[in-house]
Amino acid sequence: MSQPSTGPAEADTYLAVCGHTHLFPGARCRVGGLPDRQAFVEAPWPIDLDLRFSDDVVTEVELRIEDPADPVLTVPAYTTGAGTPVDGRRWLIRKFDRTGDEVELTIGSAA
Repeated sequence: MSQPSTGPAEADTYLAVCGHTHLFPGARCRVGGLPDRQAFVEAPWPIDLDLRFSDDVVTEVELRIEDPADPVLTVPAYTTGAGTPVDGRRWLIRKFDRTGDEVELTIGSAA
């Protein structure tokens, strides 16, 4: 799948921060460093993310746009800072919002 002209020319990994130790419907993650936040909110393109949870656990995730109506965040299995294993899962993204210098992703249901 080719990236739209509004997307970055090269693949970069961006930092996303979640205020919880795991994802769930309604959870929010803030992505920083995107070159054109407004264009991304209006028409998201595939990106790789380092997702940092509230317990400072970081895992590599992928945002993929296989169907423009249903962008998907793929999160591999990981272990929380307290030692709780969390299974890998794919999450639909319910909403993208621009919040200052960041883009906020609102997690929807499991894909």
